[in-house]
Amino acid sequence: MFKSILENIVNSCSGGVGAVLMGYDGIAIDQYVVEDAELDLNLVAIEYSNVTKEIRKAAEVLETGELQEVAIKTELFFVIVYALTDEYFVALTINRDGNYGQGRYLLMRDAGSLREALA
Repeated sequence: MFKSILENIVNSCSGGVGAVLMGYDGIAIDQYVVEDAELDLNLVAIEYSNVTKEIRKAAEVLETGELQEVAIKTELFFVIVYALTDEYFVALTINRDGNYGQGRYLLMRDAGSLREALA
């Protein structure tokens, strides 16, 4: 069930490369990557999960509310990390010439379905 939701997000997003559902512990639950992707999405998600975990801790210490979303912009990609629960997040990778706003919308739209599937 997760893979079909992730696949729909990636294929609906202009420039979508892949999406991964992952725990903050760095363990991937499921992922979908387009066939011609030259990127180890699992490795990207593991590394960014560590960063996201630290950002969550900082938000708690600063009492600014729970982390909802983190955006990472590199020379080649956008990575949008969207918090689902206290234990899980989804990360969408988009080519730089892709549609970042569309990716954010798709993550927000399908977050409820992913949360239901996790329950």
